[in-house]
Amino acid sequence: MGNRVTITTLAGGVGAAKFIRGLVRRIPQKNLTVIVNTGDDEYFYGLHVSPDLDTVTYTLAGVVNPTTGWGRAHETFHALEALGQFYGKPWFNLGDRDLATHLYRTERLRSGLSLVEVTREIAQKLGVKARVLPMSNDRVHTHVKLRGRPPLPFQQYFVKGGARGAVEAIELRGVEAARPAQGVLEAITEATGVILAPSNPFVSLGPILALNGVREALSTVRSRVVAISPIVGGKSVKGPADAMMRGLGHEVSPRGVARLYQNLIGVLILDQVDRHYADSIEQLGIKPVIADTIMATPAKAARLADVVLAAIDG
Repeated sequence: MGNRVTITTLAGGVGAAKFIRGLVRRIPQKNLTVIVNTGDDEYFYGLHVSPDLDTVTYTLAGVVNPTTGWGRAHETFHALEALGQFYGKPWFNLGDRDLATHLYRTERLRSGLSLVEVTREIAQKLGVKARVLPMSNDRVHTHVKLRGRPPLPFQQYFVKGGARGAVEAIELRGVEAARPAQGVLEAITEATGVILAPSNPFVSLGPILALNGVREALSTVRSRVVAISPIVGGKSVKGPADAMMRGLGHEVSPRGVARLYQNLIGVLILDQVDRHYADSIEQLGIKPVIADTIMATPAKAARLADVVLAAIDG
């Protein structure tokens, strides 16, 4: 695909960031729009923290921690250690460099700017050329209902609780009243191709897809929408997607993923170990494409990006 191609990616979390790391080896950043989940945004120590926005932005800026895939490289945690003297032992890691981002975001939001505007400022100051779009300026708060327990805010379930427990339901509080951020629907309908990153279908992409108009926008350009399965060999590559699919009554396989995205995507990229699902996915009206989807290195992520771009082009 040439330099005039424009790509929009729906993203959330480390898996999406790994793919984006490879994608920008194949297309210029300025040709990329990333629509990012904000359902896991939370307040810590009075600061507005946007974990998925920061992971995507740090990755595009080349400053992400290469070991964890989140947070900043060469991080220290002196402020968090000191905060623990006042608040008790911390369970959510905020590094010293990372805190600078949250301080800036919180101050700018309090001054009256929208989350879209503040995100644009942060990306520009970090040298990011891609357009990073929060899914909405309105608050959507993901809660996870575990068996025998009241619903937990996502970060308490995922970080504090280690994503343990049987998931019974996902609640997207506030999503009915939330509107897609300005530019989100246009980024979907006007792009050369749209990619659903290998992110959790329920808590990473689910909040984006639940916004009014997003599913409709995807369905109108379905032939050029490509998803990458986050399930490989009956397990999620990273995170609790497999446990959530099982708990919510879905088949834990690329075919299960295809059913979740049916009528929204034209192509599903599935790993070569799952090639036996190809025929049944095709019967759902989705073209299956077999590839190595494990992005162990940036070079492998770039090769996966080649497959995705070829699927959009073809």
